[in-house]
Amino acid sequence: MAELVLGPVLRHVGDCDATIWVETSQPCTVEILEQREHTWTVAGHHYALVVIEGLEPSSTTEYQVALDGELAWPGPDSSGPSLIRTLRDDGTLDLAFGSCRFATTSTTEDPHLGIDALESYAKRMLRQEPDEWPDALLMLGDQVYADELSAPMRRRLEKHHDLSEPPGAQVRNFEEYTWLYAESWCEPDVRWLLSTVPTSMIFDDHDVRDDWNTSHAWRQDAQATDWWSERIVGALMSYWIYQHLGNLSPAALRHDELYQRVRTEGRDGEPLLREFAIEADKEADGEKGARWSYRRDLGPARLLVIDSRCGRILADDERSMVSEAEFTWIEQQTEGEYDHLLIGTSLPWLLPRALHDVESWDEALAAGARGPRLARWAEKLRRAGDFEHWAAFRKSFDRLAELLADVARGEQRGQPRPPATVCVLSGDVHHAYVAEAVYPDPTPSPVYQLTCSPLHNHVPPAINGVFRASWSRTAERATRFILGRVSHVPPMIIDWRERSRPQFGNQIATLRLSGRTAHLVVEKALKKDSHEFDTVVTLTLADESRDVSSAADRTADS
Repeated sequence: MAELVLGPVLRHVGDCDATIWVETSQPCTVEILEQREHTWTVAGHHYALVVIEGLEPSSTTEYQVALDGELAWPGPDSSGPSLIRTLRDDGTLDLAFGSCRFATTSTTEDPHLGIDALESYAKRMLRQEPDEWPDALLMLGDQVYADELSAPMRRRLEKHHDLSEPPGAQVRNFEEYTWLYAESWCEPDVRWLLSTVPTSMIFDDHDVRDDWNTSHAWRQDAQATDWWSERIVGALMSYWIYQHLGNLSPAALRHDELYQRVRTEGRDGEPLLREFAIEADKEADGEKGARWSYRRDLGPARLLVIDSRCGRILADDERSMVSEAEFTWIEQQTEGEYDHLLIGTSLPWLLPRALHDVESWDEALAAGARGPRLARWAEKLRRAGDFEHWAAFRKSFDRLAELLADVARGEQRGQPRPPATVCVLSGDVHHAYVAEAVYPDPTPSPVYQLTCSPLHNHVPPAINGVFRASWSRTAERATRFILGRVSHVPPMIIDWRERSRPQFGNQIATLRLSGRTAHLVVEKALKKDSHEFDTVVTLTLADESRDVSSAADRTADS
């Protein structure tokens, strides 16, 4: 008899439709709310993405999962009933977001990881009414750690590999990636949360390997090993199945040729996905690649999630965060009418200013601004210091800054007026902060960087000290003076200011939108096996009573 291996995971939810992802133990027919979908197979694993249509707007519907007619979810150990709540039609949205999450099971082996904020969030939801739950969840990278394994996962891997051989205690292929996702999504309360809060996702480096696509030299070193090829194929195959498909709407799924072939051809889809993964990885070397970025319209907000890892262009002296074709697509997605533009990118666009200048300077030095010897040194520094953010892709940073300014001025096609806010949502850097962009020509709408990380991870106190110091104006001026004596970096086209002090610990953020009002709340998990949080940031980003805040007022405030 077929059993539910993983899921259900509620992914896309619209005004009247939803998609629900499952993994099963064998081929079977999955039934949810009278919708039936036969599983498809990849490398001996069985999956289904069930499309539910015809739901009522602003409705709440409880659902169950049956496999070949037998009830599989909820089971005796389920934390609670699973619900589909279609998007509200009242102009409101509560979007939770965060990144960088080790599996809950890792805590018992490494107490430094602390409390899993996502698990605590689920425990609190179980005590609340559904009206108090977030409408959606955005996971901004490092959903799994392929290069930093928990003790149980390491022991499992030791049965198959000699871990003294490269790449050491790291996953090597698609099969082992399936183990990571099972470990990450199996904790009972987290599994229930994922079954009832629609979740959008994007990868970051640890979903593949630390420093993934930092530079062309990094790619050459990785490609020269005898283990990288199978590693990247397994990473992208598993990402497509476990994360990417659920980001797509039912309409997009219907037009996705690869998905339809894997779903309907009736044979194991591994060869198709292997070929796709190989081609997708080639984008950084100048090939066409694949587009992992996507757009979702969520009530008053447009969410545009940008792939800032796999889609990088690194070869032939080109260095950009995404290809020209993809950046054009991104610009097109900002057209039209919405109250808030949310840009999701795993890597922060606005870093602490001193760190931004160091990364931008290092990029110039690594490109040979002061000769090949210093270029080699700068490349080593880039990898050691994780200099891989938008600041380290200066042309892309500037282009995104100009695009967001155009949006904030209401200058994109189809905009009857500027949105109330433009917000860049990110993770990665293991602390939470808010920064506001300051343009030489002030924009009618505020432009923010909202960063929240980690959900479940640890940063040594010394690194925390570096992040705190990097926000000071003294550090900014000193860094600019010192680096300017070594290598010239083009002057910044914008400035930015800190709007909240950096916060550390395992935490989750919620962006609350109501019409043209926007508030941000960041909460830190407090106790193991508890639902208790400490609110560390509360900030009004836009107030509908003032509509779009005056650019002159914001300039004066800065």
